[in-house]
Amino acid sequence: MPPPLKFCPVCSSPLQSRLSEGRERLACSSEACDYVFYDNPVPVVAALLEHGPTVILVRNKGWPEKWFGLVSGFLEKGESPEDGVLREVKEEVGLSGEIVSFIGAYAFAEMNQIILAYHVRGHGDLVVGEELAGIKAVPPDKLRPWPLGTGHAVRDWLAARGSLGPTVA
Repeated sequence: MPPPLKFCPVCSSPLQSRLSEGRERLACSSEACDYVFYDNPVPVVAALLEHGPTVILVRNKGWPEKWFGLVSGFLEKGESPEDGVLREVKEEVGLSGEIVSFIGAYAFAEMNQIILAYHVRGHGDLVVGEELAGIKAVPPDKLRPWPLGTGHAVRDWLAARGSLGPTVA
């Protein structure tokens, strides 16, 4: 993956790799500038969304036909994770929601994200949002975690319910 930045956003000098705070990081090549690009993970919120007797999974546009995941999205500036996850539920599937519990925080290194996952109970009628290619309602006893991203939250939620069956590898 190519570096996200090539030039310093402060002084426009080229960025170069250097040791900073014990890690290899991109930093400004100018001795007069102390800019360092930390490339920290981006916060994402995810909802394990119960709607009636089912869990709602979504397939984003551009995903392979068989891929489904939790309702998720980027946390916006000034927004609490709780407000963000409820906003995403409304935007993606048209439901109002109530937070039942915090499931956990999960590093998703492959996408440079940190996922904050919540158990959310949704109310209202499902509407497929413009970012989605489809939705799937799955009974909790048929739900199985997947090995990346929000799949870890599914695993932990199922384990907390005492209903973790065979996992998908």
